[in-house]
Amino acid sequence: MDNRLSYDDYPVVFLPAYENPPAWIPPHERVYHPDYNNELTQFLPRIVTLKKPPGAQLGFNIRGGKASQLGIFISKVIPDSDAHRAGLQEGDQVLAVNDVDFQDIEHSKAVEILKTAREISMRVRFFPYRIIIAKKNGLCTRDMQPTAFRAESAKTSWLDL
Repeated sequence: MDNRLSYDDYPVVFLPAYENPPAWIPPHERVYHPDYNNELTQFLPRIVTLKKPPGAQLGFNIRGGKASQLGIFISKVIPDSDAHRAGLQEGDQVLAVNDVDFQDIEHSKAVEILKTAREISMRVRFFPYRIIIAKKNGLCTRDMQPTAFRAESAKTSWLDL
């Protein structure tokens, strides 16, 4: 009896052509080399200050909270709003507002704090949330392509004061 395996049942896989690795660049030259992106300051925490006159809008949308276990994130910033001009951007994680920790806060409590304050000092950091929320709620396929979005999957609030 022949103990050899038959390969007829396995698919044929063609590999891409071999590509040589990029040339080695000494570390002291990498800072100025165009193939290296050393700009990590966008991920450092920063302070965004907003003053809200009576009847004015803050101009951004938040999502998340304690129930989602992801924190509070800026999910939309209205173009040309005070928030936009102050540097707030979609994907910012709100770490604190007026010295109140926002990393483990209920969504409704976060909305209340933001609505009632007249002067807001927000400590934020850029931390894109879309992939995290999409993976957690099954809103994307294995290769990270978005599937149909379900609005009930995360709380959202417009802060339109």
